[in-house]
Amino acid sequence: MNDDYADPLSDEAILALVHTHASLRPTLRMFFELDLRLARLVSATTEPMLGQMRLAWWREMLAKPTTQWPNGDQVLDGIKEHFGDQAEKLLTLVDAWEHMLIEPPFRDIQAVAFGRGRRDALLASINVDAGCKNYAAFAQAGYLWALADLASKVSLDEERTLLISLAGSQDHKTQRLPKAGRGIAVLGALGRRALSRGARPLMEGRGASLVAMRAAITGK
Repeated sequence: MNDDYADPLSDEAILALVHTHASLRPTLRMFFELDLRLARLVSATTEPMLGQMRLAWWREMLAKPTTQWPNGDQVLDGIKEHFGDQAEKLLTLVDAWEHMLIEPPFRDIQAVAFGRGRRDALLASINVDAGCKNYAAFAQAGYLWALADLASKVSLDEERTLLISLAGSQDHKTQRLPKAGRGIAVLGALGRRALSRGARPLMEGRGASLVAMRAAITGK
């Protein structure tokens, strides 16, 4: 797989990849690459309609057979290589980022939809769905990461406060995740820590590495 992408992945994404089973890393990597691409697209959009048109292009690509995809875009080529005809699993990620195209501040309905859609695509990238054992624990970790990561980047205090509140309303009784999916446990633990510190960046401070290591070892 070509690692030469325009934007480097975050440190927490790299840690999640390191602690995920090797067979699942390529698809998880492409989830992070697409997530980063869509985040950049949304943050650079000043006209919501234009942003919706750009997201619609991604939605159209992911929904059609890969034989009809154009070549030359690194992220799209990577998704084609590693997801193949399962690329539609990433559609909820496009839908999630579309909720962020509204005029600020966003409300709880948009924030919840964003968190769930981003979480669902994250889990789908490692073949975890509602029928899987430990799904609730995977879903909790993924949702906390999705909200915490966004909260660390928003500029409005009321949006940050809302995201912290939504995350705090979740049941934080953690369960051990299986070894193959410890990368998701790392994301969840870092997200929980970041939110408890007022939605600071996930890898800020010396304690972040220790939290990630503990989650990678214990699975929670």
